[in-house]
Amino acid sequence: MQTDTGYAIPPELASARDQVRRIIREEVMPAEAKVDPDAAEIEEEDYWRIAKKTQAAGMWCMGAPREVGGQGLGTFDMCVLTEEMAQHRMGLYNPGCGVFGRTPPPVIYAGTPEQIQTYAAGTIKNAWFTFFAITEPSGGSDPAGAIQCRAVRKGDNYTLNGTKIFISHAHEAEWGVVFTRTNPAAGRKGVTCFIIKKGQKGFTPRPIRTLRTSALPNEVQFEDCVVPVEQRLGPENEGLDLCLDLLTRLRFPYSACNVGVGVAALRLAIDHAKQRRTFGELLSKRQAIQWMLADSEVELRAARWLTWEGAWKADRREDFRTEASIAKLYSSEVLGRVIDRAVQIHGGYGVSKEFPLERWYREARIRRIGEGPSEVHRMVIARTLLR
Repeated sequence: MQTDTGYAIPPELASARDQVRRIIREEVMPAEAKVDPDAAEIEEEDYWRIAKKTQAAGMWCMGAPREVGGQGLGTFDMCVLTEEMAQHRMGLYNPGCGVFGRTPPPVIYAGTPEQIQTYAAGTIKNAWFTFFAITEPSGGSDPAGAIQCRAVRKGDNYTLNGTKIFISHAHEAEWGVVFTRTNPAAGRKGVTCFIIKKGQKGFTPRPIRTLRTSALPNEVQFEDCVVPVEQRLGPENEGLDLCLDLLTRLRFPYSACNVGVGVAALRLAIDHAKQRRTFGELLSKRQAIQWMLADSEVELRAARWLTWEGAWKADRREDFRTEASIAKLYSSEVLGRVIDRAVQIHGGYGVSKEFPLERWYREARIRRIGEGPSEVHRMVIARTLLR
């Protein structure tokens, strides 16, 4: 919303943001304090207690279409809200601990009405975990060339064979989607998407350990996994066309999450600097600390505006691909720098599990790889500049 002095968030969105902030601070953070600092989720009882409140408040699956039980908010709105949802210990990989709903992979909305009702609406109603399997051991940044997992049609069934890697929630999901090669000679036009159900024969997820001590990703094996044609999502050989726009759009809430955790880390650093004394003087009085705080504030504001600009373009159906790469690249690298400064200001406390900083420090490193590594996004940006 444009005003005489610049941009202001619309009143309804500002009110929703304030509600999210209150729920995170008054409900989610106390629930987090009851579990291990590296836990993947809050306790089930706490989860549903808080989730029922967000459902009653009309804040459940706010980015999902209204037809399937969501609130139909746009990309920009979800960026504003996600920044607030992320400001807690588990927030970097699970904003809000899922108490605002667990939404399905957006590609499901390209399915049939029956698929949308069964899988999308079912996920929103029951808060199911889902997965999205595209990355393979041969690479993930070039899905058109890297996908080797094969699907061969035999009558009314497809047989899948291959491996996917770093697939979040695959071991606990009720269902997910997998992208396979159905026409090896057709490049990006030879990829097909399928729905995979929990426990489907020939589908074997195996959690693998990473820097993140919770929410483990998986290696997923498909070994003669028979999938009926009814579980194909969209037309054969058009899987990548279904997902690339959606994947690009999701980089904006991902970036907003980076900003949110950065904001929380900076807030901790400011509070600590105003209380901690060394050699008889508060840290906040020392120029070295002041400059760390100032640099973090400037970078976070820049990351927020880059994210908002791209999200605004996405909602207006303009070309937002370069903006998505800019927002993801900058926000993920800013996040690392902001947390690093906060750890330094805290000293030994910064690497203790008494504070969320050490967890954020580890998980922030992953953010420069997930949703496309920094180098690939620089390549995309440069390609646009040189075109």
